[in-house]
Amino acid sequence: MKLVLKMLTIAGMAALVSSADLGAQEKDFKYLVDEFADLKIMRYKVHGWDDLTLKQKEYVYHLAEAAKYGRDIIWMQNCRYNLEIRKVLENILENYTGDRACPEFAAFEAYAKRVFFSNGIHHHYAEDKFFPECPEKYFKKLMKAVGEGKKCKVLIPIIYDEDIFPQRKSTDKTGDIVAESAVNFYEGVTKAEVEKFYADMMDPSDKTPISYGLNSRVVKGEDGVIYEDVYKVGGLYGPALEKICAELEKAAAVAENDLQKAYIADLIAYYKSGDLNLWDEYNIKWVKDTDAVVDFVNGFVEDYNDPLGRKATWEGLVNFKDAEASRRAELISDNAQWFEDNSPVDPRFKKAKVKGVTAKVINVAVLAGDCYPSAPIGINLPNADWIRREHGSKSVTIANLTSAYNMAAQEAPKGMLSEFAYSEEEIAAEKKYGALTSDLHTDLHECLGHGSGQLLPETSPNALGEYSSTLEEARADLFGLYYLADPKLVELGILPDMEAYKAQYASYIRNGMFTQFTRVALGKKNTEAHMQNRKLIADWCYEKGLADNVIEKKVKDGKTYFVVNDFEALRGLFGELLAEVQRIKSEGDFEAGKALVEKYAVNIDPELHAEVLERYASLGLKPYGGFLNPEIVPVVENGQVVDYKIEYCDSFLGQMLEYGKKYGTLSVPSL
Repeated sequence: MKLVLKMLTIAGMAALVSSADLGAQEKDFKYLVDEFADLKIMRYKVHGWDDLTLKQKEYVYHLAEAAKYGRDIIWMQNCRYNLEIRKVLENILENYTGDRACPEFAAFEAYAKRVFFSNGIHHHYAEDKFFPECPEKYFKKLMKAVGEGKKCKVLIPIIYDEDIFPQRKSTDKTGDIVAESAVNFYEGVTKAEVEKFYADMMDPSDKTPISYGLNSRVVKGEDGVIYEDVYKVGGLYGPALEKICAELEKAAAVAENDLQKAYIADLIAYYKSGDLNLWDEYNIKWVKDTDAVVDFVNGFVEDYNDPLGRKATWEGLVNFKDAEASRRAELISDNAQWFEDNSPVDPRFKKAKVKGVTAKVINVAVLAGDCYPSAPIGINLPNADWIRREHGSKSVTIANLTSAYNMAAQEAPKGMLSEFAYSEEEIAAEKKYGALTSDLHTDLHECLGHGSGQLLPETSPNALGEYSSTLEEARADLFGLYYLADPKLVELGILPDMEAYKAQYASYIRNGMFTQFTRVALGKKNTEAHMQNRKLIADWCYEKGLADNVIEKKVKDGKTYFVVNDFEALRGLFGELLAEVQRIKSEGDFEAGKALVEKYAVNIDPELHAEVLERYASLGLKPYGGFLNPEIVPVVENGQVVDYKIEYCDSFLGQMLEYGKKYGTLSVPSL
């Protein structure tokens, strides 16, 4: 706790607020704590913490420590110079004794915040490199003032030069997307060499393939031989993985059941060996643990940042079940077979028997790695198709993050709805049904969408290559959209009536075709997988429904709007596109998937883009949000831990600097 207080003083951080005091201070609790660039920083509450037993709290505490010790890994994965740059920023923020009141230092500090938020020098969502607004000369002055002058020659061009590492993940199909990406997954190799390297490894007849390449860098040595540098204890990122394993061992000692102890043992063995067979064993056991209150994600999981959709970034998340809120999700998962059987896709691509689909609503206690500060609001894992097919999947909706977003929005003076919704009727429907249908779409997307369908026996899980992430997100979104308008949801008591779904349909089209591009700089392409998925769906439906005016582009008072005229027809289009995207995935039709993405998902209409940016700017809102973690603090009496309390902090820089001190595990080569 002394280290925390020291860091609070350094960063000018306000006092922590204990969970014990929150009841009395609820009215004073602020969700929105900072804003800069295109970002807002929020706090989330850990609802239900005091309902956990002491043993469960201890379990969460050690899982949270394990998660936070992986922080340096994601920085190194995003770009090999990120960690060195971060350490320089930390040094300046902690030790610079010059004038901090001048505009140049304010610009430097804003840049530092952006780097901390993105876990590196590239935008966390758009993936383009961003730049300081203070002059190069001033940045060099700051570095020299804190003893970092020798690094200027290498780091200043990386920070300021537009031509060095311009994109974290390259989307320029005219070049080599592996060689031109800043991500630290490859060294000295081309796209063709990587694809051949893994093609030679894989056995097309293997029905339970490991996720080749998930936890490694591919490197061409000085002798020209290509090999994998594996993430493991004693290998790449070893010091961080050692710390993670030590905390996982402590967590296992207080786990809720023997199954948890077993899969934590598998996870530790995997980290120590790098053996992906053990990763599969861990996931198979993990997905079967459906009764425990506390759960977690810890590992190299998602491949969105890899231009080839193979390498996984490190992430961590610790949570516990919200029993009351989980009832809706459980009702959906209990009927998973009905949804699969009645899907509009070809019967060849349906699962004859849906296995092990479980869903729940959770409250997170810590976010880490690629889930921090920017975090998902829903998760479906594991990702391996054969494990989903044979053993099932877990889906979660993160209640306290959704709640924090909603509460922070209420603290803002203006909102999106009044500016971009076409009519009062549309606004009224969104206010009445929007929150419910948005949460339900997330449930359907995560619980059923990702878990639905199957690959044909001869189809490789990597067949769609660089288009796989966008198409998979589109498949899950379409599944949710299609069923959101099904009378079955009213029959199950999940939706109140058959008017409710229209609010989500209107919102989805409005966002997919128009408002989501507030997140993209004018003139840039749409590159992020989730945004590509939404644009693909909305633009495809707009084009296919033109003849019947299903979606209409309207102009009122010089402003553009997209209005759904025929909701039933739109549902039919969602079903038609779902069938085609499922076919593409099931058959591994790379060319058809590529054609869909390139035609509908990438290019933004420049006039609409300029308009939406101008209108959005007038609202004074920030398009992206992320979170501060609460602190889980042991309460010690007479040398014994008698409780764990939650403390809420309210300085973004304070937490970043504290984490750099406490959870820094990896060293960087001397420049």
